[in-house]
Amino acid sequence: MRPELDYRALFAATPSPYLVLGTDLVVVDVNDAYCRATGRCREELVGQHLFVAFPDNPMDRMADGVRNLRASLERVLETGKPDTMGVQRYDIPVTARPGTFEERWWSPVNTPVHGPDGQVAYLIHRVEDVTDFLRTRGIPSSGRWAGRSHSERAQSMEAELYVRARELQRLNDELRAAHARERQVAVTLQEAMLHSPDLARHEDVAVRYLPAVGSLNVCGDWYDTVDLADGRFSVAVGDVVGHGLEAATVMGMLRSALSAASRAVSGPAQALEVLGLYARSVEGALATTAVTALIDTRGKLIVYSSAGHPPPVLLSAQGSCRLLDQATDPPLGARPEHVPRPQAGTAYGTGDTLVLYTDGLIERRDEDIDSGLDRLTEALTTMGHLSPQRLADALLARLGVAGGARDDVALVVVRL
Repeated sequence: MRPELDYRALFAATPSPYLVLGTDLVVVDVNDAYCRATGRCREELVGQHLFVAFPDNPMDRMADGVRNLRASLERVLETGKPDTMGVQRYDIPVTARPGTFEERWWSPVNTPVHGPDGQVAYLIHRVEDVTDFLRTRGIPSSGRWAGRSHSERAQSMEAELYVRARELQRLNDELRAAHARERQVAVTLQEAMLHSPDLARHEDVAVRYLPAVGSLNVCGDWYDTVDLADGRFSVAVGDVVGHGLEAATVMGMLRSALSAASRAVSGPAQALEVLGLYARSVEGALATTAVTALIDTRGKLIVYSSAGHPPPVLLSAQGSCRLLDQATDPPLGARPEHVPRPQAGTAYGTGDTLVLYTDGLIERRDEDIDSGLDRLTEALTTMGHLSPQRLADALLARLGVAGGARDDVALVVVRL
């Protein structure tokens, strides 16, 4: 048998400089190469906040090391993915001469370390000191290539690559800032579209919305809650085909139409019939799926109807699950002529939980929907004791979509 590796000894002996940070950017550990590169010892750094140990050079008015490194580390924390920085000037304090800084240039890479829960637990900051390289390889001014040897031209071109990397980082930072502005606009738009005033009156209803990975936060899934008379209210989820602003626009129109229909007609089936007729006049609305359930709190009854949507799940207080799949019909606009939609009802007990969702929660590539439904019900059987808010978060995590999925996810959890 091979002896167990001493990972601390391996870390200490690694030739590249490494710094380990907590998510609060406090130094957790350093290796010997990092201490040699910075002229600091481990005892000086461990327990220090990174930017307290290494502040910007106060004598350099153009210093941007702290700003750029902080932005890179925050990107790693947000995305859970490595971030490679361009060549960065980041002067370091000279310990023997307090208040004095030494000019240094670095090539940094920041990498996440994930904990058992999948979240970022630590950050690894790896750097290479390229100061000597930049000092010994000057960049010739325009028109000075003639007469230089092949070796000199190669060295100058290498140095130019470093400068171009710095320019590329600046452009990337500008693109990230523009993307962040666009995403904020998208988030504001999505929140406005999904705003449900009646939801605030239901403490036992939890909702979640996760856009598809890579989208700008605007997609075609929706949820809604509508208060009705005599202690009744309805909940609904729907899924428009596609992603992006076009799908979100169609979603907003259909969601509003279903909300209005739910207030005007006698039950879920009639509401979906009205929605189906309206969908025929909305470009991009055909093949939308939706399910709506009316909850009668006095009679302890759930009445529901589905237009091609995955079935809601009724989780009993004792932990058993039942699919509400007795009133399923094709998606909106699937039939050439209007046909009345089916409707079904089921009783519930105090403490039961109703779960509505869109297919992004359960569907996986190369897997049939029954496997996804089995995975969903199996997860729910262990979660009946949780509050709706905690159950919603636990379910997303258990099914592996807490950080987003290939498709949008809308989720409604109702404690009855």
